[in-house]
Amino acid sequence: VQLQASGGGLVQAGGSLRLSCAASGRTFSTYVMGWFRQAPGKEREFVATISWSGGTTYYADSVKGRFTISRDNAKNTVYLQMNSLKPEDTAVYYCAADPNTYPEIGVPYEFDYWGQGTLVTVSS
Repeated sequence: VQLQASGGGLVQAGGSLRLSCAASGRTFSTYVMGWFRQAPGKEREFVATISWSGGTTYYADSVKGRFTISRDNAKNTVYLQMNSLKPEDTAVYYCAADPNTYPEIGVPYEFDYWGQGTLVTVSS
């Protein structure tokens, strides 16, 4: 599966952005999807994951209550709605997919497929 992330940009603190990740392939609906981020000089970290059906989601504590992950299997797309953005949310955001992991296991090495990343910059 190939992933194409989009929707990043520059936003002021307190603002919102919605990231999208379009996937190729007919098996998208069987994949666990995730969003991860990597700030300059830091390791890639878990943001959110969603089960293949969309019925189960998990979030990092740092984004819980502000970010929402969702998916539309008919459109082969996963979304990350980001509200109340903070400067510390500044990072390159990556979408990821894997058919064999579980959404509660939010670690990068569990995901085999990655998008190219989209930059989110939050100004103070």
